[in-house]
Amino acid sequence: MSGSIEDHIHRVIADPYLHIVLYQPEIPSNTGNIARLCGAAQLRLHLVHPLGFQTDDKHLKRAGLDYWSEVDIRQHQDFQAFLEHMEEGRSLIALSRHADLTYTQASVNHGDYLLFGRETRGLPRDIRGRYPCHAIPMWGGVRSLNLSTAVGIVSYHYLHEMGRF
Repeated sequence: MSGSIEDHIHRVIADPYLHIVLYQPEIPSNTGNIARLCGAAQLRLHLVHPLGFQTDDKHLKRAGLDYWSEVDIRQHQDFQAFLEHMEEGRSLIALSRHADLTYTQASVNHGDYLLFGRETRGLPRDIRGRYPCHAIPMWGGVRSLNLSTAVGIVSYHYLHEMGRF
C-alpha cells in the first residue's frame, strides 16, 4: 500500500442507506473511527476539503487507518463541489449543537446525506442556516460530543428507523 487514500481502490456501495459527510474534519483518528463505522454499516463517506491532516499512507498507518479499502469514500475539493456531487432528490440534514430541533425529529430517508462539522468549530453559520439542522441533546456540562460518537449515534438511529436492523 503506497500513496494516499485517493490512490486506493475502495469498495463501492451501489445504493447506500446513508451518506456521511464530514465538513473539513481536523482529527485523523475521528475520521478513521467514522470510516470504520461507514465500512461496517455500508455507508458512503464524503470528506469535504480542506482536511486538517494528511492522507498519505505514512500518516494513515500511524493513526491506525489501514482499512480504507473497505470504505466507500468520496473526496470533494470544497463544499460547493460536494453539493454538485449530491444525488438529485436526496436531502441534506445538518447536525450541530447549535440547532433547536433534536435529531430524532428529523425526517431521514434512504440515501439522504448527514452533514457534520469540524471538531473544533462545527458547521459554519451560513451552512446551518441553509439546511435543516438538528442536535443531539446533552444534559451535562460538556460543550459537545466527540465527532465520531455523534456520527455513530445518529447514523445507527436512522438505520434502525429505516428497518436496516
